[in-house]
Amino acid sequence: MDKLTLALSKGRIFDDTLPLLAAVGIEVTESPSKSRKLILPTSDPNLQILIVRASDVPTYVQYGAADFGVAGLDILYEYSQDHAGGLYQPIDLNIAKCRLAVAVRQGFDYEKAVRQGSRLRVATKYVNITREHFAKKGVHVDIIKLYGSMELAPLTGLADAIVDVVSTGGTLRANNLIDVEDVMPVSSRLIVNQAALKARGKSLQPFLDAFEKAALE
Repeated sequence: MDKLTLALSKGRIFDDTLPLLAAVGIEVTESPSKSRKLILPTSDPNLQILIVRASDVPTYVQYGAADFGVAGLDILYEYSQDHAGGLYQPIDLNIAKCRLAVAVRQGFDYEKAVRQGSRLRVATKYVNITREHFAKKGVHVDIIKLYGSMELAPLTGLADAIVDVVSTGGTLRANNLIDVEDVMPVSSRLIVNQAALKARGKSLQPFLDAFEKAALE
């Protein structure tokens, strides 16, 4: 039987998923922070870990390169706007919690800038979420898509505001930015390839059950 493949991204999601794997007696035998390998073995010979970019986790799962994965709600919502079907999201794991928020440079009059009918320039990698958020407020936005160093956009005049993930707010404060509005709360979800669930449900189910139990504790 082929190994099951779990897609994870480096960092907080990987770290927060380790205890969930431990709940079913599985350890990842190499660390992505120390190894250059992108496919990591585990103590279970029937499970391997695929290390991919966070925004690519849904793609690997939907197209069957991974059987299941863990991804943030922000990534999943953005992905689902452009890719219909193929993903089953059975469990909110309640890990890697943060929020998507609007941030501006200190001293910028955000309330005045978002009066209904106004126009705002916003930098973000969450294009669909951002457009939808401001549409509900009746604010026209010109969206500039960036992939990193989002905080530079208001500081250099590239944009009036940014929409980005905020955890503690430390990076914003260090760059003289403040968050002025929450867009959505974010936690990480378990996602499963629907075809794999049908074909390999017996192998996958113990993981789904263990993850769900751990998420409720």
